[in-house]
Amino acid sequence: MTDKLYRYLFDQADVRGELVQLNESYQQMLSGHEYPAPVQRLLGEMLAATSLLTAILKFEGEIAVQIQGEGPLRLVVINGTHNQSLRGVARFEGEVPDGDLQQMVGKGHLVITITPKEGERYQGVVALTEPTLAACLEQYFAQSEQLRTRLWLHANGEHAAGMLLQEMPASNVQADVEFEHLESLTDTIKAEELFGLEAEEVLHRLYHQESVQVFEPSDVEFRCGCSHERSLAALSTIDHAELNAIIEEQGEIAMHCDYCGAQYRFDAVDIGALTQGGSDTSQTQH
Repeated sequence: MTDKLYRYLFDQADVRGELVQLNESYQQMLSGHEYPAPVQRLLGEMLAATSLLTAILKFEGEIAVQIQGEGPLRLVVINGTHNQSLRGVARFEGEVPDGDLQQMVGKGHLVITITPKEGERYQGVVALTEPTLAACLEQYFAQSEQLRTRLWLHANGEHAAGMLLQEMPASNVQADVEFEHLESLTDTIKAEELFGLEAEEVLHRLYHQESVQVFEPSDVEFRCGCSHERSLAALSTIDHAELNAIIEEQGEIAMHCDYCGAQYRFDAVDIGALTQGGSDTSQTQH
């Protein structure tokens, strides 16, 4: 089962839906990190949620879905693009309890930032007042989009998956009844079904009495945007004297990518070219 996002419409209802199943991209995101089980699950839910949001918000550019809190789990962030390239990381201190969102994160906020290729950057913020990520995202849509939206998010450290239903803008007067009917059908889905069944079978089980139009799926992948060039560009913002002092003391400057674990090392030649305004340096990555 490859990582894919499915979009679908109901012919007899002004409601759209999405289903995403993530295995390889989820495992790549967790690889190299020693996250406790509760953090693994929340990262998986956020990965699935970001894929669903990226598809439904309809933009070309980048998206960041971020949880910030004062509890043991301080930060969880998923970065993505409109073509379903995703990456994510979490930061925590001490033991993260296996409980609801407030127990893990404490007092905090959910921040969704959209940076389109053209147009203005948009940021939406909601307080983490609900016990689950799905409920917090539903609150976000109620406040910012004013569209009735339901999400189902599941992750177990190996598989991550999610579903979304949303009323269409300018829906008819029967929209509430139609939405509640489809919502009740989707509520019957089990995590094990989303993890183990093909998407087409899941949709058939849920909506076999409905007329559903399913579109060609989109591939979802883990992709980190780090590079030797970007790391060097980050170094260029640091005072040259400080860079040279590190080189003199340590012999090199090492940079580590929290997302994918890549290591970038820069020696005196690299830093010398940088401080002279050049950037044509040889790449050393481990």
